Amino acid sequence: CIYDVSDSYWGASAKALVEALAAAGAKDVALHVNSPGGDVFEARAMVSAIRAHQAKGHKVTAYIDGLAASAATYLALSGDQVHIADGGMFMVHNSWTLAWGNKTELRSTADLLDKIDGTITADYARKTGATAEQIAAWMDAETWFTGAEALAAGFVDSVIEPPKADDGKAARWNLSAYANAPKAAELLPPTDDDLDA
Repeated sequence: CIYDVSDSYWGASAKALVEALAAAGAKDVALHVNSPGGDVFEARAMVSAIRAHQAKGHKVTAYIDGLAASAATYLALSGDQVHIADGGMFMVHNSWTLAWGNKTELRSTADLLDKIDGTITADYARKTGATAEQIAAWMDAETWFTGAEALAAGFVDSVIEPPKADDGKAARWNLSAYANAPKAAELLPPTDDDLDA
């Protein structure tokens, strides 16, 4: 399960995923994702670990159990099949970072972000078949896809019903850094009161 921010120090790490895949041995794997994203290179290392497992002839099926946002999107797309829970969301945007320095250093940072976006665009294009222009428009707009919209856009292969268990351990993150993040209430299922109104 990737149920955290991708980060080598305090979140879900590539090292932990490599160890989990090694423990799985010669088996197919179900990769469960519920993540707001995180470090782009940590997520890239996770993708490499998954591809190495696939190269040994093992299938990896990805399940987006709640949220796949930012770097978690191309991690989820590394699965042979990608499924999203009904009510789940998938968010794409341009990469960003903190930067300081003189004009040369800042231009260099912007050039690096362009390169990172190019690698992510290639991942999205491979999965969806969409044009680079369409993908750039989605990323520029910070687009939040519902499960049905992610399916229509080609990011996922199916929308599935989530299991009917509630253990009170659902992960929650502060998504205020994203310009177009839906409000928490918009992600909740309707109550009986809502249906009666």
